[in-house]
Parts: sequence; structure tokens; C-alpha cells
Amino acid sequence: MEKTKNYFFTSESVTEGHPDKVCDLISDSILDAYLKKDINSRVAVETFISNGQVVVAGQITSNAITNIEKIVRNTLKTVGYDDERYNMDYRTCKVEINIIKQSLDIATGVDTR
Repeated sequence: MEKTKNYFFTSESVTEGHPDKVCDLISDSILDAYLKKDINSRVAVETFISNGQVVVAGQITSNAITNIEKIVRNTLKTVGYDDERYNMDYRTCKVEINIIKQSLDIATGVDTR
């Protein structure tokens, strides 16, 4: 007789405007901006939003130059984060960017040339 396993499956679903979705939108917008200028860009960024602050961190290797803070603020404006009373205003929030060049170890693992 085959033994069945008991387990719980859970998932989270969030709606438009939720900070998780906004973070994904910011990260995707940064990726799009780099690829638009340099198709060979390598972009691995994560975004975190909390209480009047946005942190963008990760690794980027590209010949493109992009204004990440402007992308962050434009994205927040687009989704309606415009009121400090609700802990986020695109005009006044703190934007912290911690981006470094992609690790050579990663490049070695993915380069095929």
C-alpha cells in the first residue's frame, strides 16, 4: 500500500498597489531601462519599501547609464504613493541605492564565450 503524505499548500496573493507588487515593478522598471540602452546588461536587483524609504540593492553590469533614483520616484508616483500620511510620498521619501558590479564568479558561471 502506498503511503500518502500530508502537507499544507499556502500562497500569498496581493492586490495592485501592495508594497510587494510596487517593489517588483520598481525592479522590473530598472531592468527595462538598462536593457533598453544595452541589450547585454546583466541586472540582478531587489527593492524593499518601508515607512518612507526605498532601498534598491544588487548587482548590475552594463554599458548603460541609468538614473535609478528617478526610476524609483517615477514608479512610486505612477502607482499613487504620494502622501506622507500613509508613510510614502514619492517626492520626499528616502531612496537608498546599493548597487555594485556583478561578481566575476557569477559571470564565470553564466558566460558561454
